[in-house]
Amino acid sequence: MLGDAIDFLPCESFEDVFQALASGQADASVVPIENTLHGSVHENYDHLLNFKLPIVAETRVRIVHNLIGRPEATLLKVRTAISHPVALRQCLNFFKSRKRIRAQIDYDTAGSVRRIMKENDPSVAAIASETAAAYYGAKLLKKSIEDDRHNYTRFFLLKRKAPRRAAKKGVPLKTSIVFSTPNKPGTLFRCLSAFALRDINMDKIESRPFRGRMFEYLFYLDFLGSPDEPNCRNAMSHLREMTDFMAVLGCYPQAT
Repeated sequence: MLGDAIDFLPCESFEDVFQALASGQADASVVPIENTLHGSVHENYDHLLNFKLPIVAETRVRIVHNLIGRPEATLLKVRTAISHPVALRQCLNFFKSRKRIRAQIDYDTAGSVRRIMKENDPSVAAIASETAAAYYGAKLLKKSIEDDRHNYTRFFLLKRKAPRRAAKKGVPLKTSIVFSTPNKPGTLFRCLSAFALRDINMDKIESRPFRGRMFEYLFYLDFLGSPDEPNCRNAMSHLREMTDFMAVLGCYPQAT
């Protein structure tokens, strides 16, 4: 999404990623928002609202987990594999077939590669991407150890300021919004009808607890189109009339 001429700034938590961009320490941030096997990354939905950093692009990445070791390591000598807990859970069949290797939680997949390269212990390996192995100078011990090959993660690219975008031929724009509704019967149905009655395709809806309001919720909605299009603009205007709160999180080219 950004090309090759970039410098990386690893962060240990999602909040650190958002904070680095908000403070100007980073020029852009990439965060996961949902996975086809484990669903939404709820924490990042909360950060999108709290930090108000616009979404400027999205991509979908096929997740391939690899066992990665130090340059002198061998598969037979590995006794511990470290990685993010979601990655470890996606490789359960690998651990069942190799009971001598125990799983150990670390804060991140790529960060686990960084850790094994800093620590001089060839019996400890990491589970991460081939790109992470190449970046840190580590060795691929076994490729593609994930249980399910239909494993994709959707990522958002964030910046401090959203550029003006025009739809490219064959690549429609997508818009992400968040809103809250009065706690009354049929309110959510009427909110969604603002899009349905105008034949606007709603791509995803996600609810999150509305902090400070007992058992009330924020609704995150992705729809195909741009707020600049009359049909979408009218739908959003209609939605505002029925909601307590609404904000646009970003308008960006839809990942294909």
